Amino acid sequence: MQKVVIEGTVLDSLLTYSRMSHPQEGILLLRGKTRKGVVEVTGVTIPPAAIHSRTYSSFNWWMIPVDLSYIGVAHSHPSGYAVPSHQDLLHSSGRIMIIMGYPYANESSLGVFDHKGNRVPFEIRREAHQG
Repeated sequence: MQKVVIEGTVLDSLLTYSRMSHPQEGILLLRGKTRKGVVEVTGVTIPPAAIHSRTYSSFNWWMIPVDLSYIGVAHSHPSGYAVPSHQDLLHSSGRIMIIMGYPYANESSLGVFDHKGNRVPFEIRREAHQG
């Protein structure tokens, strides 16, 4: 995997959801596609019946409809440490994992990782405003 490209609206959703969930962890499914080593994150979905606490968040994959556009999971770390824990790595699903660290201010609050926990470079794609 060369890099991850995150749509600006997705970044806004990740940070807003993390702030709303704080001080508990929030969790979201990532939607997108992979092409020539580049993972594009184009949307998020709130998983049904997700469990949230101050130290973990989870959901049951059996409740998620089969959909090949799911490419990974994003969750927040209220501690501010946006690096995968041992438990995060044991329960990693999909091609990528995004962790949002408190204070959820901007893209510097994000850590992006492959399914093995290796950091992956990322960029934010902002749509140009037409005037």
